[in-house]
Amino acid sequence: MFFGLEAVAAADTFRIRLTGARCADDPACHNRFHPAIKPVITVKPGDTVIMETRDAFDGQITPTSTAADVIPTFLGGPLNLNLVHPLTGPVAIQGAEPGDLLVVHIVDIIQDDFAYTINVPGFGFLRSEVPGPAILHWDIKGDVATSRDLPGVRIHAEPSMGTTGIALSVAKTEEVFQREHELAARGGFVLEPNPDDAVPANLCGHGGTFASRCLRTIPTRENAGNIDVKQLTKGGRLLIPVFVPGALFSAGDAHFAQGDGEIAGTTMEMNVSLVVKFTLRKGEAKRLGVTTFQFERDNFFAPPERAVPERFFATTGISVDRVTGKNESEDLTLSARNAALNMIDHLVRTRGLTRQQAYMLSSTAVDLHINQLVDVPNFLVSAFLHLDVFQGDDRDEDKK
Repeated sequence: MFFGLEAVAAADTFRIRLTGARCADDPACHNRFHPAIKPVITVKPGDTVIMETRDAFDGQITPTSTAADVIPTFLGGPLNLNLVHPLTGPVAIQGAEPGDLLVVHIVDIIQDDFAYTINVPGFGFLRSEVPGPAILHWDIKGDVATSRDLPGVRIHAEPSMGTTGIALSVAKTEEVFQREHELAARGGFVLEPNPDDAVPANLCGHGGTFASRCLRTIPTRENAGNIDVKQLTKGGRLLIPVFVPGALFSAGDAHFAQGDGEIAGTTMEMNVSLVVKFTLRKGEAKRLGVTTFQFERDNFFAPPERAVPERFFATTGISVDRVTGKNESEDLTLSARNAALNMIDHLVRTRGLTRQQAYMLSSTAVDLHINQLVDVPNFLVSAFLHLDVFQGDDRDEDKK
């Protein structure tokens, strides 16, 4: 069930309800980006919209799912990755024009009572070092989530949206397609347009009008999209330069909580009701030369003792290969990988977790921070573990 919807309802509030079992059954849902996708509602600046949203995998993962259910179809399993991400919308904002800056005010994120974390084979930052499949089921009671798969751990609610974005123009869509296609040709990890299970089918599916240019929702782009910014909790503001008339805002893929980096590829995935308000800063994107999204807020994104956090333990990583000992030059990815792997090793050795448990916990409760980008050849990244996730634990990590 959803909580608190009655408390936010008002005369100038519009609601987009979920209908149907999956995105394909819902006329207010899509899982590709293209400017030809029609808005399901048009609102005025200042209006509030309640958007009921689906989890990242479109209902495929349930409280009874097992690790076997996390194996993707291309490896012979049941998990259909073509369904990622189901987005509610689009919402057109009256008066929004290219050159404007759309301000998305996150009024509230009203959580469900179930979430999950999965390690999908072939995905995630450490997909080679910690291959899946694996799953954590999270039971949510009020402000706290616990998991039968991870005894002794509790996660406090810091709900945010993984995917929030607007439509790109036709010209910008083509530019994005071309640069990602070229990257794929160079061997980059890119999910290009794919008509299989694309929604809306008449535009993006097999034989669809724009099937070859309906962009996947996986990457972060200039229009925001799959940004996974944990600081955009209730009270945050997302600022996006408008590319098409009406802006065409959509959202989905919510998280109960998240570590900066979301290293396992998922965090605490769930259904929510997102409450947003839209305002426009007319001409500001053009005037200030804003070409990609920004975000801001005026208060803590979480209670200060958790946002900082008050108690933590950190591992570090530099640009040296852990296996070969080879020193690379200014390799931020390698530094981040080493910091994350060192944290996983720490959790296994000191907390008795399996590598899968440590990896998925890191995706929900470990923040990757860049410490320095100047002390050549080694960039430094730290992985900060929030110690308050361990129930009844007041041990100092450095005494272990």
